[in-house]
Amino acid sequence: MDRSRLPAEIALAANRIRDHVRETPLEFSPWFSEKTGAKVWLKLENLQLTGSFKLRGAFNKLLTMTEGERAAGGVAASSGNHGAAVACAMDRLGVSGVIFVPEKTSPAKVDTIRRFGGEVRFFGIDGLDTELHARQYAADHGMTYLSPYNDPAVIAGQGTCGVEIARQLPDINAIYIAVGGGGLISGAGSFLKTINRKIGIVSCQPAASAVMTESVRAGRILDISSEPTLSDGTAGGIEPGAITFEICRDIISDYVTVTEDEIASAMRAFIDAHHLLLEGAAGVALAGLLTLGRKHAGGNIVVLICGGNISRDTLRRII
Repeated sequence: MDRSRLPAEIALAANRIRDHVRETPLEFSPWFSEKTGAKVWLKLENLQLTGSFKLRGAFNKLLTMTEGERAAGGVAASSGNHGAAVACAMDRLGVSGVIFVPEKTSPAKVDTIRRFGGEVRFFGIDGLDTELHARQYAADHGMTYLSPYNDPAVIAGQGTCGVEIARQLPDINAIYIAVGGGGLISGAGSFLKTINRKIGIVSCQPAASAVMTESVRAGRILDISSEPTLSDGTAGGIEPGAITFEICRDIISDYVTVTEDEIASAMRAFIDAHHLLLEGAAGVALAGLLTLGRKHAGGNIVVLICGGNISRDTLRRII
């Protein structure tokens, strides 16, 4: 991957997917501003079609595939936002394919993927087993595997959040982003760094699954276990050789990890203050802000509310 080309690829992606995704609002937050002493703005990707930023990467990947590749079909492995995004994008573009999910995936998540037009198949107990099977299935059938983050086209798609933010608020001092595999922060962070090299790119992770944080500290991608977390969208390991690792290592200025209680408290505050739903990963970014935000007091801070797909059971538990 030629990283020097990434900002230009993100700008191209913004034009490419413009007619397929929603430009989400950047909303000022009086409550979070008061708590941090900064002017806090929330990028509401929880209002994106399918309920998360993942749709951006899915569309950009499919639209950059050749006609022959699209005709052969796509394969993904995900029981969450990536699966729903790929299902929606494939349905809209007339691309056939399959979404593999672990055997014990909740019926609600399966129904969500199917509602967006996805063909669901079950394989494996662990998510990594499901992913490895999906990759092999794609290779065996001459189809394209659609990674949730380890793909330049996907990273460029996710980076279009940064294009919108730069247009909506030109003067930004810092941005807080929840990190799992690192696709969103790699894309949006890289683009915003081209606008302002001094901008603070803050990685936020749950302490229960801080794989990227620990990997960067160690200087290599670690294979470490994760504990259960409200932030299921960022939980789990990082693919060996993932291209996001070096990008994160180079562009992120601060790393913050937060507890489950801090995530739940931040989620409640957002729901009360903004009367919108958010998922655990978005709560991680807000909890990171409440932990570190006073470092940027007086400046403009953006928090990326990466998704709003929360189950009723989880919602009942946190409120």
